[in-house]
Amino acid sequence: MNPFLNAKWISPPAGMGPDSYAEFKETFFYEGGSARLYLSADSDYALFVNGAFVSSGQYGDFAHYKSYDEIDLSDRLTEGENTLSLLLYYCGVDTSRYRKEEAGILYSLRANGAEVLASRAGVPSRPAPHYASGRQVFVSPQLGFTFSFDATADESAPYAPAVTVEKDCRFVPRPVPKGKLLPAVPMAEVTVRSPRHVLVDLGGEVVGFPHIELLTDEAQTITVAWGEHIADGGVRREVGGRHFFFTYRAAAGKNEFTERMLRIGCRYIEVFSEAPFTLLYAGVLPEVIPVRDVPVTVTGEDERRIYEGCVRTLRLCMMEHYVDCPWREQALYAFDSRNQMLCGYDAFEGGNAAYARANLALISEDKREDGLLSICYPAGSPLFIPSFSLHYIIAMREYLGHTGDASLARKYFKKMVSVLSVFLGNHDEKGRITTFDTPGAWNFYDWSAHLDGAYEKGAVRRADSVINALCVMALDAFADICLALGKRDPFHKEADALRRAAQCFVRADGRVSLYEDEDVFTALGAALAVSAHLLPDEESERALCERICAGEFSPCSLSMKILVYTALLDTSEARYRAFVLDEIRAAYLPMLAEGPGTVWETARGESDFENAGSLCHGWSAVPVHIYHRLGIAKEL
Repeated sequence: MNPFLNAKWISPPAGMGPDSYAEFKETFFYEGGSARLYLSADSDYALFVNGAFVSSGQYGDFAHYKSYDEIDLSDRLTEGENTLSLLLYYCGVDTSRYRKEEAGILYSLRANGAEVLASRAGVPSRPAPHYASGRQVFVSPQLGFTFSFDATADESAPYAPAVTVEKDCRFVPRPVPKGKLLPAVPMAEVTVRSPRHVLVDLGGEVVGFPHIELLTDEAQTITVAWGEHIADGGVRREVGGRHFFFTYRAAAGKNEFTERMLRIGCRYIEVFSEAPFTLLYAGVLPEVIPVRDVPVTVTGEDERRIYEGCVRTLRLCMMEHYVDCPWREQALYAFDSRNQMLCGYDAFEGGNAAYARANLALISEDKREDGLLSICYPAGSPLFIPSFSLHYIIAMREYLGHTGDASLARKYFKKMVSVLSVFLGNHDEKGRITTFDTPGAWNFYDWSAHLDGAYEKGAVRRADSVINALCVMALDAFADICLALGKRDPFHKEADALRRAAQCFVRADGRVSLYEDEDVFTALGAALAVSAHLLPDEESERALCERICAGEFSPCSLSMKILVYTALLDTSEARYRAFVLDEIRAAYLPMLAEGPGTVWETARGESDFENAGSLCHGWSAVPVHIYHRLGIAKEL
């Protein structure tokens, strides 16, 4: 459906550069009845009707898969004259959440089925007076820019006729409902450190739109910082070129401000000022995806705490799509989301199926020229992680298995064929899959020794056991998909051939090295070899599992533990159950004792990644899936 038959993409007459804001305003008459607004923006928008905020948040998308919102305005309009105001934000640079396209906004308002308004040349427009445009100060390169708002700005700037913009888009309705806005989170603790410095503890991680209320005797600039932890006595607002703060120019008197487009993830808010002020509130208006937890009983108090912390983390890492972490990146990755989906099938009513499907569809719509997947979706970055394309195939099989919905795999069958064909074409003279040395390749497997891809050293082609085992597992997953679809598997001989070729990584003593000509032994490599059945027999697989449990190999990080635990439990659930549960307790209880009730990116917490480690990261919620599998969590 294209609801924009008479509407045109528009922008201000001077155009929009990176990190810029514009306003559009129209007056119209309404005679009552139903009223629906259809709206799409590049990059984001906030909608106001008769001066009141209504909605914001463009779904992340591609030009060929452009989402539009359908917003019911029936209860927002009054009979007679009404005003429609739109704030348009244009990012204008590639990030991990956005692929650069032309700036513009497109809308059509229909009352009782008849078109009342349509975006077109001549709509009154102007640069937004309150927002500073063109600053280009990154929160992070993944998330995008922060902002600066001036409550004292002159609002008398004139409007000029908008111009049309040429954009070639194929439209789809918004794939998931918008998040639900909740009341402001109460301030759990307020520490006034001076008349110009206040620290607020919200009591736990929250995700949503920043909101402040304050009193000041004079106009002044306020800096509002946010973070997940306290370091050196306050919020670490600048970390390795990242900027976790915004500025607000306050007018004399009472100020109340809500940002409507940039969402933040944090526990702490810290406010700095130029002159004394009185803080009435600093915090967050949460925006949550409306999902309901599956009612469960969890055996064991420790396990209950871990389960609840993981589910809370999953919820906080759900925006318009899954995000890895709400504080630092807010990006959709194929592997991270695979873990989140796998846990969501167990944790949320209906298996969270519609939401999982929308995420997999967005990933599938990515279009790299080489046939693999980009690092995130949507993203304009040339960077890609080849192994994550294989995890995508596995995630597609898991979606089919948990939901019974074959239509998604059928729709993107050619996409999966394309991905696997690229890997099978990237082999050495012995028939083994190699890593990629093409520009932008990051041969990452895990944040652990030997497996982080050493991106800064440049990519090289080299056969290793991890990429070969993952490719075998993806081929096996695709074979299952073909069987469910009643389709011939074009790769039906490839998995066994690759298994034979990959046996060169298996040492005479049964250990699996990362490389054929170098002894590098990792727990992840060993677990994947077990799951891909690279070893000669079941006895060898059991022996390798014993060595994993004995700690003979370099360990993997929290996110990849799901692959280790799956290998162990598939080999013998009875034998390795206790080991898996004990290891989860040892890793997760310290997080929940120290942190904000969520699970971390890695066990090192905030100190990892040069003090940029996230304390709320969806890929680490894997105990949810394990507890359901082992009957620790049972649906009521």
